[in-house]
Order: sequence, then C-alpha cells, then structure tokens
Amino acid sequence: MVRSSAEPTHVTEHGVAIAAPAADVYRLVADAAGWPDVFGPTVHCEVESGTERRQELRIWAFANGRVRNWASRRVLDPEARTVTFRQVVSAPPVASMGGTWRIEETAGGCRVTLLHDYRAVDDDPEGVRLIENAVEANSTAELHALRTTAERFAEFAQSRFTFSTRQDIHGDPRAAFDFLARAELWPSRLPHVARLDLREEEPGVQHMTMDTYGPDGSAHTTSSVRLCFPERGLIVYKQTTPPPVMSGHTGRWVVEDVKDASGARVARVTSWHTVVVDPQGVRRVLGPGTEPAEARAMIERSLTANSSATLLRAKRHVEGGTP
Repeated sequence: MVRSSAEPTHVTEHGVAIAAPAADVYRLVADAAGWPDVFGPTVHCEVESGTERRQELRIWAFANGRVRNWASRRVLDPEARTVTFRQVVSAPPVASMGGTWRIEETAGGCRVTLLHDYRAVDDDPEGVRLIENAVEANSTAELHALRTTAERFAEFAQSRFTFSTRQDIHGDPRAAFDFLARAELWPSRLPHVARLDLREEEPGVQHMTMDTYGPDGSAHTTSSVRLCFPERGLIVYKQTTPPPVMSGHTGRWVVEDVKDASGARVARVTSWHTVVVDPQGVRRVLGPGTEPAEARAMIERSLTANSSATLLRAKRHVEGGTP
C-alpha cells in the first residue's frame, strides 16, 4: 500500500498481477450487479440508473465487520479498461471517497491497480484509522478474489447458475413479507430449520446463523446477512458461510401484490437463488467422480425443497392464520 502524507485527503494504491486476459478481468469489474458472487465484502449491489458508460450504484458491503451502504457514480471505459468511481452519498465516518480500477495488459496476463482517495468526517483521527483499515482489508480481499475468479474464469462462468421457485398466496402481501422477515420464528414454523440465531444490528440488516436439514436428513450450518426492504417487498441475502459444495450463494425473496384471474388479491412470492459451485468441495463431499451437472442438480433440488417448504408454510400462515 502507498499512502500520501497530504491532509485531509488520503490516497491508497493496491495492485495484483493476474494470469488471465485483461478483457475477462475488466468484465468482472464492470459487472457491478455480479459483485456479491465475486467479492467477499460485497453483500448487494444495485445499478439504479445509467448506461454502459455511466452508472449510479447503491452498494451494501462489509466495512470493519459492519454492513455499510452508500451511493456511488462510476464511469466505465472499456477501451482503456478503467472504471472510475465516486461516492455521492457516503456513510460516516467517510466524508468522501473515490478511486479507479485500472487493468493493464502484461505478457503473462494483466496488472490490476485499485486506487482510493478519501476524507474522514472532520478529519477525525479515529475516523481516518477506521477508513484506512476498511480500505486495506477490502481492497486486499477484493483483489485476491478477483485474481482467483479471473484465473478460472471459464470454470466460474460454468459454475454459476440461477433458478427460482414461486408460490401464489391469497392474502395480504405484507403478511407474506412479515413471515419471511421474521426469520427468528422459523425454527417453530419450518420443519427443515433446526436452529436460527438472528441479530439485527440496525433496522433491516439481519445477521443469521442457521442449522438446516437436507433432503437426506443431514444437518449443516450456514451464516448469512440479509437486507430487508419492506416498502419494496424485497429481501436479499448473501451466505457468508455457505455449504462446502458452494463457493458462493446469494438470493432474494420477492413479494409482489397482484390479482388472480378472478380479481382476488394475491401475494406472489418468488424465491431466487444464485449459486457458484465449488468443484473442490463437490469432490471432497460428494466424491471425486461426481459430474458438475450432477452436483448442480443436487444443489438445486436441496435449495428448491427448502424454498418450497418455506413458501408452503407462508401460504398456510397467511391464508389459514396459523402461527
């Protein structure tokens, strides 16, 4: 890391050599919506508006162990393979932050440089320290993840897949959303949930550790962070400790207020999953001869079974008034 001595603006530079084509690396950096599947600190990212060249983002990510969110603008230059960014709404102690991703071709692949400049609110020394620690930890983690993903780009693209399960519930969509948001009640409501510890560090940001039963009766523990948006009927999540056969698992619950053919009010609830299969974990858990398609089918069956069970219990709860 290189840091300037000028105050109150601080400048950092991090870099890594990647044995992969610069075009593949740029594609991963440019695809902000896909960052939660690549970068460990990123929980959720929404492209709120923009074009292929200019975008406005809302990002939720871990910083010093807490989930922060901010709005950011960025300019993409695919010819130069640079992405510049500037926060437009920062979260304290950050007063301002911006930077640049720069991807340069080399003989063995490419060199990625990640630049940051930032100021702390009131130039508070403790704020500066917190920001510096977060930038250092996140930049190092992101560049490591970018290298790991880019150097197996084809395998990563083949290992990532998305699927969904849907259920129509006759009743108030707010009640359906509440059933999903009140995850601390799931052990008494859902047969596949053995234990669930939930901590809500601030409204709408939930940290969960959950023991669940698979279709074969085996139990495993996962940890997740969830973001709840009741006004949008949306819950998004990222597993921070996924099962060993996955290197990544993100998802969302979407509750829509619609009407059926008869005109009756319906809560249409869809469970979406995006999974990145871990080939090494598959071989370790399922055996060295397990084919990728077999692993994908097994994962989809298991997650679909859990989502379907949750949706059916939500339906029973909303339509029948069960606890």
